[in-house]
Amino acid sequence: MTNTESSARMLTRTLATLAGAFALVLAAVLGVMSAMVNDTNQLEATRQRDRVETALATQVRLRQLRFENLQAAGVLQPILNSLLPSVTLQWAFAQVSNRFLDFDGTYLVTASGRILAGVLHGETATQADYDALVRIRPDLPGGTAQTEPHGIGEGPVTARLIQNGADTVGVMTADLRKGEQTGRPQFPEAAAFIVGYRKVTQAQLNEIGLRYRLPQLAVVTERPVNPLGRRDIASPDGSVNAWLSWTPERPGDAMIHQFAWALGAVVLLFVALFAYVFHRLRSAAQQIAARESQIHRLAGQDELSGLPNRRTFDLRLDQEIAQLGRTKSGLAVLLLDLDRFKAVNDTYGHNAGDELIRQAAKRLTTVLRLGDTVARLGGDEFGIIQTHMEAPNASAVLGQRILDALTEPFEIGGVAVSIGCSIGIAHAPRDGADRSTLLRLADTALYQAKNEGRNRYSFFEPQMNRALHLKRMVEEDLRNAIARDQLLLHYQPQVSIDGSSIVGVEALVRWPHPEHGMIPPSEFIGIAEERGLIVPLSEWVLRRACEQARQWPGIKLAVNVSPIQFRHKDFVASVIRVLEETGFDPERLELELTEGVVVEDADAAEAAMMDLRAHGVSLALDDFGTGYSSLIYLRRFAFDKIKIDRSFLEYMEATGESAILVHSVVHLGRALGLRVCAEGVETAEQHRFLQAIGCHELQGFLFSKGVPPEEIDRLLTLDRPFEQALAA
Repeated sequence: MTNTESSARMLTRTLATLAGAFALVLAAVLGVMSAMVNDTNQLEATRQRDRVETALATQVRLRQLRFENLQAAGVLQPILNSLLPSVTLQWAFAQVSNRFLDFDGTYLVTASGRILAGVLHGETATQADYDALVRIRPDLPGGTAQTEPHGIGEGPVTARLIQNGADTVGVMTADLRKGEQTGRPQFPEAAAFIVGYRKVTQAQLNEIGLRYRLPQLAVVTERPVNPLGRRDIASPDGSVNAWLSWTPERPGDAMIHQFAWALGAVVLLFVALFAYVFHRLRSAAQQIAARESQIHRLAGQDELSGLPNRRTFDLRLDQEIAQLGRTKSGLAVLLLDLDRFKAVNDTYGHNAGDELIRQAAKRLTTVLRLGDTVARLGGDEFGIIQTHMEAPNASAVLGQRILDALTEPFEIGGVAVSIGCSIGIAHAPRDGADRSTLLRLADTALYQAKNEGRNRYSFFEPQMNRALHLKRMVEEDLRNAIARDQLLLHYQPQVSIDGSSIVGVEALVRWPHPEHGMIPPSEFIGIAEERGLIVPLSEWVLRRACEQARQWPGIKLAVNVSPIQFRHKDFVASVIRVLEETGFDPERLELELTEGVVVEDADAAEAAMMDLRAHGVSLALDDFGTGYSSLIYLRRFAFDKIKIDRSFLEYMEATGESAILVHSVVHLGRALGLRVCAEGVETAEQHRFLQAIGCHELQGFLFSKGVPPEEIDRLLTLDRPFEQALAA
């Protein structure tokens, strides 16, 4: 073999080796790229399928939120009134449907499928129209499928797509039996569902496809091959003859097209090919990372206001708390609620409420410093993190700026709307050093700001913890104390004008708590009203007072009535029941009402009072002179006695304005044939003055404070029990 042949063979072998190596490398590269392309296409197709489900679920969720808002706003109440004639019911339902429910056809039906009202293309619908819809979807109320309506969504609102051969129809069912429906009127055959349908058009699908990036979204009758590019649409009989179809995007194929010209250059320039592939892969990775970053950003943003949401707010607060030790500065957490936001929603509609949220969010961002955070936490509630607080009053300055910004009128739909806000402020690390504690304390301060009249800011103070603890204790322990008979009643005597005898007693509740000692009524009555415990508490007081006062014949028993208790629908029946069960004489019972009771619903109050008087129960107007004190109430309502509030006697002078007012009230009561009792009598001078102007009864510390029933027993055995006190 010559050197030339040997060299040629060596070159051939070298070229073959290099070609084989290049082919292996190229095959490996192509294999890797093919796998990446397939994975990218598969991942994008899966994401698109998830977006389809999200789009459908979002449509149902929007309907569900609209339905819940209609229920909360009371818009559905007119169509649930069993006293309405069918024509009026049809009209009311048509108003609700045309204004709030965006359907081609809407029906109010019973569980058996009987239509009570309906609207079809703006006209009155008939039973036949609804029966035609039931034939399309047999699981609707009154259908042949004896199952609960099912479909997309959870809760009272469900929806389902149906293909009836010619059209695709979206059918929504709102179950009126679910949710908070207690106390609503019932039909003889109760309305159970609102059923609506809407024909799915290509224009609607194009809009959804554009919003959720779903190319060529359409309903087809030929089954698409790709399972990730279709969604079944059932027929009335349960079979699937139509599909929701779209064209899955193939970002991997786009990458191949971009690299096609480069793959030809790989044969000539191997190193350049790998450099190019590396560059392109890195660019693709950066694009994916940017897309993922955008997704994370959207996940942490409130869609309506454009502000960060609660999740982002919590993360940001955790980060700032972690840096407190390094920065040596404090931070403040401000929670704020918009005042009168519900009134704007109810008066101008939810679109106006949404616009108000957006404008309020924009104003909040303008009053913050760089580095501070404002987020929408939900509804009309916002949260603010104020960082790098060097001055102790910085949060107060920010709170005032927020109040100034939000009290300026808002322009909503051409109407000037004025609101305000209540702000609660907690500081770190002074008040707390973790997120949950700071949010809880700021919420406590917010509650205090609302209680103080709203449109103000309030700082958390340690004594607020006692109020919170007391509320929890009342809510947890008071119900047990009532059930276990752990409360006490004291009685304050009501004496005749000459001070010689007891003519009545007023029942006063006391709570001897096993851990906190004797808790006065001023600390738990208001909380009991707020927490819904006042009705069982008041019934316990009335029952126990009647049982104990049976042993004092001829003595009137006065029991205070809470406004919440009086407005309860079963109040009169409960009073009569207690009297019958205890055997107490109704003629000896005197219920003390405040003026606010009769102001809120005068007609209902008058009916209840007449019913009580018909059973022999007396009624006294308590705290007279501190509220409305209208003569109309004294003339209209059946009171037997008025009680002059203690505040008139506290700083009374014989010739002062208070004395003139007391003198006028006494003569007014006597002229109207009412008995007059003065509360808060503490001095002999007050006694002599009231005796001189003709007051009938007296009550106060001059005679006795509230005492146990045993002391009342003792006082009743004495001939002139208060002679020594009057002499002194």
